[in-house]
Amino acid sequence: MRRNLPDLGAALFVLLLGLLTAWQASVIPTSPIYAQVGPKAIPYLVAAGLLALGVALTVAALRGGWSDDIEELQGAAPLNLRALGLLLAGLLANLALIGPFGFTVAATAQFALVAAAFGSRAHLRNLAIAFVVSLGAYVLFVKLLGVNIGAGVVEGLLFGSPD
Repeated sequence: MRRNLPDLGAALFVLLLGLLTAWQASVIPTSPIYAQVGPKAIPYLVAAGLLALGVALTVAALRGGWSDDIEELQGAAPLNLRALGLLLAGLLANLALIGPFGFTVAATAQFALVAAAFGSRAHLRNLAIAFVVSLGAYVLFVKLLGVNIGAGVVEGLLFGSPD
């Protein structure tokens, strides 16, 4: 059985992240007003996913690994700086826009830039899809879950000013 040490290191790192996430989820304070699903549910779900992925990666690494050999990597496509720049622009757009314009505008811009980074040329369609998904996420978090994720221009026009 051939072991791949770099892959094993990455797998163990994912396992460590899962354990760290579970530990941090366990120390989240819980109020007695939560009947079923409290603030620990999603962090525990993420921890379980990380632990499952870590176990799968560890098994794969112990069976020989999943990464390519150096010779195969030398023939790989060159780094796409345009795509990397668009991804970075998406992150920066979100940071710059969320304060003054709110979640929906910021997430729409980020979504459209990331779609362009992945090669999509249908920019108007991307903006339309991004707007619907972003507004849906806003409604889900703010209106249904009560988690404030940044009201702004669009949210103010559609739902009025926050109380």
